Amino acid sequence: MGFIFYAITQIAIAYYLYVQAPLYNKDRWLWAILGLMFGPYTLSIFLILTNRKGLGWTLLIVMFLFLIAGILFLSLLVWAVFFSKG
Repeated sequence: MGFIFYAITQIAIAYYLYVQAPLYNKDRWLWAILGLMFGPYTLSIFLILTNRKGLGWTLLIVMFLFLIAGILFLSLLVWAVFFSKG
């Protein structure tokens, strides 16, 4: 279920970038491929570069906060598994 949601999200972002990129004189294929590979990070960079800085920076900061939260969660999980007394 999660993989399907991830794939649909990546494809939707790639399609959005493919359609919007020529409107801002950007290469549509480059942005679509980057959108498929990196998803929301590419979308936030695209928004920043196309003068929609508020939304772009907000999305980028939220994505980095989720990344940091995921790293912290995994590190706590590893710590709990390897250093628990059981």
